[in-house]
Amino acid sequence: MIEVKDLSKKFDDLIVLDNVSFTVGEARLVVILGPSGTGKTVLLKTILGILPVDSGVVLFNGKSIQAAKENEIYDIRKHVGFVFQSTALFDSMNVCENIALPLVEHTKLSSRQVRDKVQEILEIVGMAGKERLYPGSLSGGMKRLVAVGRALALDPKYLFYDEPTTGLDPVMRDRIVQLIIALKKDYKKSGIVVTHDLDTAEKVGDDIYLLKKGKISKLEQIKKEVYNG
Repeated sequence: MIEVKDLSKKFDDLIVLDNVSFTVGEARLVVILGPSGTGKTVLLKTILGILPVDSGVVLFNGKSIQAAKENEIYDIRKHVGFVFQSTALFDSMNVCENIALPLVEHTKLSSRQVRDKVQEILEIVGMAGKERLYPGSLSGGMKRLVAVGRALALDPKYLFYDEPTTGLDPVMRDRIVQLIIALKKDYKKSGIVVTHDLDTAEKVGDDIYLLKKGKISKLEQIKKEVYNG
């Protein structure tokens, strides 16, 4: 599991994270809900050790990423697939090449094994038959599906989704939501979803937190407090 304990981070006098704590359990999705600019992406980057924290610790199966050596941090990150809001696909590579990139860079699989793995992933994300297309010819939603496919390439235990449904039409948004749910249910992919979309949060989240002014609170508890006046 991932344990986030008392993470704090500020930029100059701006407090972005203030003693943030939560746990990502086996085959569970934690949703961090909040409007743009509240520090959701900063939270993901601190969890992965991309940004240093002022205090607190993140444990991956009991191992602190803050105390890990550089090579150990890279090993931890191999177990995390990151789906960027911008998709971060390479325009000069087709769909197949974009998904295959982590396999080519980080494994010793043969060309045939890479092709077979990519084909398997294309089936999972619903992009079979589109492997020769380039990002420039894909819709925003299709790019998001390819980004999820690339995040799956190394068969990570965890998936981090940064605003996975932002800017998508209702049909594609539901397709992405159903894919996220299927990856958790059928493939046991735990992870974190950051979003400002309450509907998406409630559909995919096992545990939903609201990040506001650096503080994190369970959405369920907030609703109870509002209901009870």
